[in-house]
Amino acid sequence: MDILATLSDLITQSGFSGFFQDGGWKNLIMILVACVLLYLGIKKKFEPLLLVGIAFGVLLTNIPGAGLYNPQLWTDFMTEGTRAYHSYSYVATNGGLLDILYIGVKTGLYPSLIFIGVGASTDFGPLLSNPRTLLLGAAAQLGVFLAFIGAVCIGFADNVAAAIAIIGGADGPTALYLTNILAPDYLGPIAIAAYSYMALIPMIQPPLMRLLTTEQERRVKMEQVRTVSKTEKIIFPIVVASFVILLVPSTAPLIGCLMFGNLLRETGLTDRLSDTAQNALMNIVTLFLGISVGATTVASRFLNLETLGIVALGLVAFSFSTVGGLLVGKLMYKLSGGKINPLIGSAGVSAVPMAARVSQVEGQKANPTNFLLMHAMGPNVAGVIGSAIAAGFLLALFGA
Repeated sequence: MDILATLSDLITQSGFSGFFQDGGWKNLIMILVACVLLYLGIKKKFEPLLLVGIAFGVLLTNIPGAGLYNPQLWTDFMTEGTRAYHSYSYVATNGGLLDILYIGVKTGLYPSLIFIGVGASTDFGPLLSNPRTLLLGAAAQLGVFLAFIGAVCIGFADNVAAAIAIIGGADGPTALYLTNILAPDYLGPIAIAAYSYMALIPMIQPPLMRLLTTEQERRVKMEQVRTVSKTEKIIFPIVVASFVILLVPSTAPLIGCLMFGNLLRETGLTDRLSDTAQNALMNIVTLFLGISVGATTVASRFLNLETLGIVALGLVAFSFSTVGGLLVGKLMYKLSGGKINPLIGSAGVSAVPMAARVSQVEGQKANPTNFLLMHAMGPNVAGVIGSAIAAGFLLALFGA
């Protein structure tokens, strides 16, 4: 009898029993979702550096009884009058491993650190050599504002609509940063939608590029960009950080870190720091960021119609951002007398350098001698700045 009682206790206390309790089937579905995401990241190579971490976080958080992430703890963290209210020490003491890692997301630390790495690995030379491409980065934020209007129209609160809309910027860290402040309960679905669409750029953008441009436009060969001096490259991050933060102060964490990382790259005197930011720092933060974001996809909160709406709106946002860049690209083609290839407009989304590579591939299909990569990098890096400014604008409007 003692043996049977012991076995019964082991079965009852095991995670397997959780699948047979109320809502346990949802955990099974989320574990399957995690396996699909792992397949896409590993087999299909869709943004594997982050998607694999997010997928494994989804897996861990939905194993019944594991206790690695406790959503109620974070609900209490946001609820005035509870012991956990705005107390990171309480979370660190009473939370699981993923709760502790999630503190870096909650404080905005991880996205800001990633922006240091992005800045250190980004060459703003193409943008400086052809400043007109800054307009393409701005135009590619069209989807952000159209998606915001759409989200409000179908019933999302303004703050949640703003967080959903930023998916259109195709900038994962910016989406995480804004969502964590405006709509933390929606972080899981928004993060997965944002990074999934970034990974699917080679599938989503080409049909739109071919639909909105003519064969003649796609064949245009652009002139070699001018050489940018070292002095210009050093002055640029200082000027941009000062001007943009003065213009939209809420962009300070992202723009400040982005430009600091770029300054480390361009001075020529801080190579060790630049290398650390591009490699070691980015890798460490990506590890923590992916798994802790995945942990927020708790089955009881993730599996609902709102999640499907977020995924659909994210696709709309991303598509219209691409369309906005292409349309302004076509306008610049006309105004320049056919000297600007409108395909570089699609690179105005801030997925660096993937969107620029897609412009290059499509350009070479139309004209095998075409080389658009460096030209497309201008609007591509402009998109990074543009998405951060858009997020800062939305934060200024709807932040507490």
